[in-house]
Amino acid sequence: MSTYPSWAEDLGHGVHAIDTGFHRPRFDAAYLVVQDGRAAFIDTGTNFAVQRLLALLEALGLPLQAVDHVIPTHVHLDHAGGVGALMQALPAATVWVHPRGARHLIDPTQLYAGALAVYGQAEMDRAYGQLVPVAAERVRTTDDDGVIMLADRPLAVAHTPGHARHHHCIWDEVTRGWFTGDTFGLSYRELDTPRGPWIVPTSTPVQFEPDVLRASVQRLLARQPDCMYLTHYGRVGGVPRLGALFLSLLEETVQRARALASRPDRRRALMSMLADLYADSLKSEESSLDKEEVTALLALDIDLNAQGIEIWLDRQG
Repeated sequence: MSTYPSWAEDLGHGVHAIDTGFHRPRFDAAYLVVQDGRAAFIDTGTNFAVQRLLALLEALGLPLQAVDHVIPTHVHLDHAGGVGALMQALPAATVWVHPRGARHLIDPTQLYAGALAVYGQAEMDRAYGQLVPVAAERVRTTDDDGVIMLADRPLAVAHTPGHARHHHCIWDEVTRGWFTGDTFGLSYRELDTPRGPWIVPTSTPVQFEPDVLRASVQRLLARQPDCMYLTHYGRVGGVPRLGALFLSLLEETVQRARALASRPDRRRALMSMLADLYADSLKSEESSLDKEEVTALLALDIDLNAQGIEIWLDRQG
């Protein structure tokens, strides 16, 4: 057993958050859940995170054979890019994925091509690397309202489209928390306010569907969770307040985006609108950050969210 690493956090009740090192500290998390000596990873980060995931097992004294499940919330590469490489190191593990995502893990060619179109070759090489396929016999698809057992600990599944049609969230009854992937949005610790965490929906390309996302978030909130485990980033409490904030910002985003749909400079207008919306929302939450600081911290998200909103607007006709 080695020293517990500085880039991981023991959240109690067998749940560990792992900073995958993607982009900047505390930007992208994977989670390890341990129960009676058995383990499950929920989200993996990219290929470059795999060594950290394996190092945490070593730090906890868990053999590779102890990992029963690898559960990406969806197949976007900051959540599932490392699944194939991780599975090569885990002899006993099964991948559990939404039915719409399974083919992309078995043959990641199309997944890679889609990400390449968004990010470009230089960023793909820098941030993601080559994707490793998973053998089909090691992949199982989840059922909506199904349960994955980790020893005697049930991990319940809810299919939650809206951010992506291949998205599911995982409910942990022990901690009364959802592992939300991107369904419940983004909440970076640098943006915490005197009122607590701040949260914002993410509309990353290419399957943003606001009405469906609203229904998925309401489904998560109906369980009255004590916490949410976000990929971006970490565990957050105060869920009723955050849920109301999320839904309000989602509605405001949609209304403002529709008003910009016919602008000739639509992408730039959407990015400016999002920067204003986020800065104003944080100001209302008593944040001390000015607009320039907010825009700098959310620059990547503003760009990707604007791209996803444009695709959604085009689908509306």
